Amino acid sequence: MTDDHHSAGFAPAADSPLAGYPDHDQAVRFYGPQIAVDPGTLYRDMRWRYGPVAPILLDGDIPAWFVMGYREVHYVTSNPQWFARDCRRWNVWDHVPGDWPLMPYVGWTPSVMFAEANEHQRRAGALGDALDAVDRTELALICQRVADELIDGFSGDGEADLVAQYAHQIPARVIAELFGLPPADVPVLVRDILDSLDVKGNAVEAHQRVQERMQQVVADAHARPGQDVPTRLLEHPAKLTDDEIVIDLLVVMAAAQAPTGNWIANTLRHMFVDDRFSVSLQGGRSSAAQALNEVLWRDTPTQNFIGRFAVQACELGGRRIQRGDMLVLGLAAANADPRVQPEEQLDSGANRAHMSFGHGEHGCPFPAPELAEVIARNAVEVLLDRLPDVELSLPAEKLEWRPSVWMRGLYALPVEFTPAIPTDERAL
Repeated sequence: MTDDHHSAGFAPAADSPLAGYPDHDQAVRFYGPQIAVDPGTLYRDMRWRYGPVAPILLDGDIPAWFVMGYREVHYVTSNPQWFARDCRRWNVWDHVPGDWPLMPYVGWTPSVMFAEANEHQRRAGALGDALDAVDRTELALICQRVADELIDGFSGDGEADLVAQYAHQIPARVIAELFGLPPADVPVLVRDILDSLDVKGNAVEAHQRVQERMQQVVADAHARPGQDVPTRLLEHPAKLTDDEIVIDLLVVMAAAQAPTGNWIANTLRHMFVDDRFSVSLQGGRSSAAQALNEVLWRDTPTQNFIGRFAVQACELGGRRIQRGDMLVLGLAAANADPRVQPEEQLDSGANRAHMSFGHGEHGCPFPAPELAEVIARNAVEVLLDRLPDVELSLPAEKLEWRPSVWMRGLYALPVEFTPAIPTDERAL
């Protein structure tokens, strides 16, 4: 980490938000095109320089704290009474412009994401119950069918981009089915979901269309109750309003899409480039679960998460935290903390104590991690079954990661394979 690029090193003006942050005079600028080039090295350097909690500057030099120690992340996420989720507690809102690039991550909405205490338990409990009612065997069959349909679309070509044509398609298609959408409506919704998560292009318009579709989903569940997630939410004893259900369905859709899609693609990449998995690629699926878990340790899709907000002044990792300060949870950095995962003893294939799904009552709620794993595992296994000789069509070092400190994902995963016969033709 070079000081001239990443550290602030200046005296703030009196009206700057940094005026009240004396520890941030040498803070790391946590933005810019180079910050995410090598996240592993970045986190190691920051840990060596600052310890488990580091002063950082977000876009526009907005101050925050980066919590990268495993124990410190565990402590923060285990104590919502001290480190709360409602972003309206933040003490620098007066300095944050309305078009701030990170507003989609931090802007308050009346969703389960920012609810606290009893209200959070009510909302998260209803979502958890509705998702837990999903039959796992049925879910696996849906995933396998969706994966087969997508592979049929490119199996005869002998080449494909497994990010755009496969990994990023599967989660939205599966979730759309769990939400009870008619098959004919799914392709348009999937396109809008992907567009809404892209910071460029027509993201705002696409998000509006997704919201309108969720409103229609809830209206349809009222008119024709079924065995789907919206109907279960409407019938839940928590008595959620239609508006609450709509916005929480949007949260589920967004939370499932990019992380699960990147989890699938990152795992496939890992299996292509790691010699330990070559046997699996040639003749079996035995190592898919191990590879999926290793990726959560090494290339977790959600690298960092905004965040928590200090309810009162306290000390954390040797740093003095003020009331209302923002804490960014360094999930990937916590996973790499040598205090809990020494490099020479790394055995991440079976160890599931990672922080990739967060922790505590505001972590990824039960049973969402389990359902995401069903989706990701079936996506990997079906691809290896259908295209047993699939391999990268360019050197691994040529693969490009998206330049983000928030999500770890590839631009593309180009592969080649022996052209195969689609499943519908093989059945004839």
